[in-house]
Amino acid sequence: MQRAPFAIALLLALPLAASAGTSPLGDRKTDSSAMASINAAGEWVGEIKDEDGRRRAIMVSQGRRIEIGTLGGSDSTANAINNQGVVTGGALTAGNAWHAFRYDEAHGMRDLGTLGGSSSVGTAINESGHIVGYADTGDGNYHAFVDNGVAMLGLGTFGGKNSYATAINGNGYVVGAAQLPNGYRRAFLYKPGSGMIELPTLGGRISVATAINDAGIVVGASEMPDERTWHAFMYDGKRMIDLGAMISQGSSFANGINANGDIVGTVKIKDHDAPHTFIYKQGRMQLRFGPDSLYVTRDITDNGTVIGATYTGHVLKSGVVHADRTARRMGLDAWAALAFLAGLVMYAAYRARERIRKGLDFSIKLVSFA
Repeated sequence: MQRAPFAIALLLALPLAASAGTSPLGDRKTDSSAMASINAAGEWVGEIKDEDGRRRAIMVSQGRRIEIGTLGGSDSTANAINNQGVVTGGALTAGNAWHAFRYDEAHGMRDLGTLGGSSSVGTAINESGHIVGYADTGDGNYHAFVDNGVAMLGLGTFGGKNSYATAINGNGYVVGAAQLPNGYRRAFLYKPGSGMIELPTLGGRISVATAINDAGIVVGASEMPDERTWHAFMYDGKRMIDLGAMISQGSSFANGINANGDIVGTVKIKDHDAPHTFIYKQGRMQLRFGPDSLYVTRDITDNGTVIGATYTGHVLKSGVVHADRTARRMGLDAWAALAFLAGLVMYAAYRARERIRKGLDFSIKLVSFA
């Protein structure tokens, strides 16, 4: 191995060495995990997937890791938790069908059923305990739904076959995507009593809304006119704001928004590049790289905690970064690596000085060191 490239590789690896830590979900080294949601009390929910591919819904509350369980089958996943500690997601039944569930520690897991078909999944929950997601219908399609604790209401489509809901705010406003008669999906906003409204696009054929805060600001992603790239967007009820244009390259997807209007998502700059986290805050766009970025960026809390998952090179691991973090302290292992690299540089300088002193032509020989 040539020493100069090795030194450069070592320097690039320093942030990774400094960021090594334990997954907040407490999973084993060989497990894959991702955090999906956190409430104001600091309770986490997410999923752990073991080496055999089995998925387990996990809740972390006051230092306790709680296995949420299933509906009689083998697998489950948790997607959201509200401030009352009520969780929703999907779990396999004894008949091996995924069903949306409502869970809390006092009552355990309750099956929400479907819209006449075989499967369903819960994707989000508000402070009133209303759950949204999507469920199979009797004709073999699937529709977005709202479950108010009494019954499941299907939200329909824009004339196409399918729809799905991704988020709900404190006013009961729901967002997601629904198909047109031509099959293309369009972002929607559903208001109780008003029905489903189609949101504008950024010029492409397809769009999806992924989150909404209590102020009614919607975020998501829209295909661009080139029909190849996607841009994250923000919709304030009057206009579409192209967040992707602030990044100026690659495809971007907004996934979460908090009460302050801070938005997080993912940007893919090159096809072979790993996804990067973006944070839009107070009118300014930040791109995150290395240890201050997540491979999967899910959501942002009101205090600026960004949740999702990192990638170890083998599995996903649940992780967090902070929207206000501007610097990272290095651990002892990183300082040791930096000291070693500095030693290599000093040694190279010493060798060069000695060759100059002896009158040697080292311009050719230096490559032997590198």
